[in-house]
Amino acid sequence: MAMTLRELLRRWEEALVQGPHPERARRDAETLLLHAMGKTRAWLLGHYADEAADEAGLATLLLRRLRGEPIQYITGQTEFYGLPFRVAPGVLIPRPETEHLVEEALRLAANLPTPNILDIGTGSGAISVALAHALPQASVTTVDISPDAIAMARENAALNGVEDRIRFLEGDLLGPVAGMRFELVLSNPPYVPLEDLATLAAEVREHEPHSALFAGRDGLEIYRRLIPAAREHLVAGGWLLLEIGYGQQPALHSLLEVSGYAQIHFLPDYQGIPRVACAQPN
Repeated sequence: MAMTLRELLRRWEEALVQGPHPERARRDAETLLLHAMGKTRAWLLGHYADEAADEAGLATLLLRRLRGEPIQYITGQTEFYGLPFRVAPGVLIPRPETEHLVEEALRLAANLPTPNILDIGTGSGAISVALAHALPQASVTTVDISPDAIAMARENAALNGVEDRIRFLEGDLLGPVAGMRFELVLSNPPYVPLEDLATLAAEVREHEPHSALFAGRDGLEIYRRLIPAAREHLVAGGWLLLEIGYGQQPALHSLLEVSGYAQIHFLPDYQGIPRVACAQPN
């Protein structure tokens, strides 16, 4: 006799308690099952007693999760700033911490009639799409060195109905926007020190793209190139906004200061950790 969905979920939850994130065992079990069935949680609430079909096929998803593959890659989707996003191996999974960067950009853009915004290192397009969605009057340009990232960002822009309001450019940092100036320049660049590789969770270390995570021995390699160059692309009164890593505030403050920025300050995340660096060119 086939198991019911309730019984299958219980078995999956018991298995996932032994996996990389036992605290998410029940939620991950439901997410995987609903993805495989193409159903919503609201549907599941009324169908726990249904028989579970194709248990072998469903078990493949469970095995991928038990091996540490991020659930976002397994399902091919995630959420950022309340919007749906497609994700795939080779493109960094958007983090909730990056929403602080978006929130500050929206606060500053509220004082601009037609904000001209640049997002450097777009990845999945999370920052650009969220800003274009929230600011229909804005002009958004987004840059990434990876053609796969640009393709994914385009797909997510189309998914959220803003593809026609974002300019996608492929290239290294500010190279593709030579001679252009912006009121807001944002970036969530790679900033993890290579020496921290062994400390990362296995699902990050073994599955997400290292090129989008690591930036030299101390994690500051990209900032050293980006910060001085961005100054020439900001209008008077414009803002540079950067996501930063744990413990990087002192180094970033010094780098911004010697690169000719003023009004330097840092915004914390919900754990009180400095997460967003904000500065204006002198």
